[in-house]
Amino acid sequence: MIRPLVLGVVRRGDELLVLEGHDSVKQQTFYRLLGGGIEFGELSEQALHREFREELGVELTDVARCGVLENVFEYEGVPGHEIVVLYTASIADPGFYERADPGPVLDTGTPVRWLPLADVVAGRAVLYPDGLVDLIAR
Repeated sequence: MIRPLVLGVVRRGDELLVLEGHDSVKQQTFYRLLGGGIEFGELSEQALHREFREELGVELTDVARCGVLENVFEYEGVPGHEIVVLYTASIADPGFYERADPGPVLDTGTPVRWLPLADVVAGRAVLYPDGLVDLIAR
């Protein structure tokens, strides 16, 4: 089954707001933008706002669609397929950008951090979905 997903590109200078994940089968730590599944009948932009409220308790501004990626992957040994709608966005509260530690995802406790894009480009960090860096660099 193909899963519709929405992710937000939130930047602080040359850093991206990401969650940290781990695949025990691949023995790999990876990073992914925040967001989540688009529910039936929900527009992708509505889903983005909902996901950021649920995950971080924040509101978004300056939301603009920047592209779509198709992501075929394997996580924990299970194949997956997503159509990912990407939006650039800003956190409405300017104080959020001053936090060294943005805190965990509220509903799962997953770590959230600011990831330097230079780490991804240099191969020191893995960022999913594939093709994301090329898309946001345009």
